[in-house]
Amino acid sequence: MKERMKSLLLLLLVVGSLIQSYYLIYRLPGSDTAAKAMNNYIKTDNMGPQDKVENLLYPDKMLIHMGEGKHTVFYPNSTFYKLIYTRLKGRSFEGFQRRSVENMDWNKIRNENPGIELTFGSGIPVSLLQRVMQIQPDSLFEAEQINRIWIYSAPSDSKAHALFFSTEGDVVYEAGKVDLTMQDVQQHVDFGKNWIPYAIQGNGSYYLPEKPVDMVEADLDISSYTIAQMQQSLFFDPGITRYIQEKDGSEIYTDSKRSLQVRQEQKWMSYTDPAAPPAGESTDSKDILAAVDFVNEHGGWNGTYRLDLSGIGTEQSQIMFQQYYGSYPVLDTMNFHYGTMKLDLQQGNVSTYERSLIYMKTGQQTKQMKKLPAGDDLKALLTAFSKESPIVDLYPAYLPELVTKGLKLTPVWAVKLANGQIRTIR
Repeated sequence: MKERMKSLLLLLLVVGSLIQSYYLIYRLPGSDTAAKAMNNYIKTDNMGPQDKVENLLYPDKMLIHMGEGKHTVFYPNSTFYKLIYTRLKGRSFEGFQRRSVENMDWNKIRNENPGIELTFGSGIPVSLLQRVMQIQPDSLFEAEQINRIWIYSAPSDSKAHALFFSTEGDVVYEAGKVDLTMQDVQQHVDFGKNWIPYAIQGNGSYYLPEKPVDMVEADLDISSYTIAQMQQSLFFDPGITRYIQEKDGSEIYTDSKRSLQVRQEQKWMSYTDPAAPPAGESTDSKDILAAVDFVNEHGGWNGTYRLDLSGIGTEQSQIMFQQYYGSYPVLDTMNFHYGTMKLDLQQGNVSTYERSLIYMKTGQQTKQMKKLPAGDDLKALLTAFSKESPIVDLYPAYLPELVTKGLKLTPVWAVKLANGQIRTIR
């Protein structure tokens, strides 16, 4: 009887302890709020895939000089572009010598000598270029940014020349040792013989096709990331964010430190973190790597992108990633923001992050071929733009439009002016 009473008392003590623990955890003041916040956490869905910086570093165009004043242009992801660029990435360049740009007759070299010219838009740091090309370490120019690589052979020389142009504009570096023969250069150049001929315009600033350029007009199925997904990705605790409706119709979500602004009509978001802590000294390369890591962790890559460093090197570096469809870039316009990701960095930390919420689905796509104007017809259309500001570049691109059934990509000529404006010709 005594043992049975002891067992019953022990059981009552255990049950009482469990009841007390329940009240301590779930019924203390404030515990309801905590439980609610935990339940409001959003389960993270798979968003865009991650990518490596090496896959984002490639020329925006490849100019092929065939001698006798003949030229053509290859664009990213096209067959000959990929073949030539893959081969060049496997060749080594070393022993660099610094030269003045003014000491070379570039028009003569361009028109008379077979060569391949790779252009990198606003430039790329040599330290990153070494990740995709076999450039031997060289203290002479490893801190430079390169916006053009020109490989050519001259009849009077026994070896190929490889020139790396600094974004400073007045300096070019020539590799003293190049793992390319004159025959290699000629073989690469020969790929352009049966391609669309281009004529140099504006003293070499841009190239104009002599025959119409075929492009695909596409109607694409799309979807979009939700605000809940972006909140989960960008805020430490999405459950404590406040919602603010702006007069212009945009929506703002903030945790009092960071803010996420969404324009629903354009499916465009802008994230700001003004209190990003300083990380000490930074370099252009570190900023770029930090930007790639940030996108990998916060939304991923919803398509094919190329690095564009239009604002790098300033106190607050702006890094842009340009989206491509096939071989051509998708333009970001005032009426419809799409086609780019933009990040501002301060000392290696992202303070602003802008991107579209839209991504292309792998479902049904409607395509049809279109021809862009060329020759004298195109030259006449360019005349009006040249009066506004000198033309510094001309390239095929896609003009995006959000339509009822999805996303429409219309082929256009993008005309870049010296004042920074982009005009389009259909």
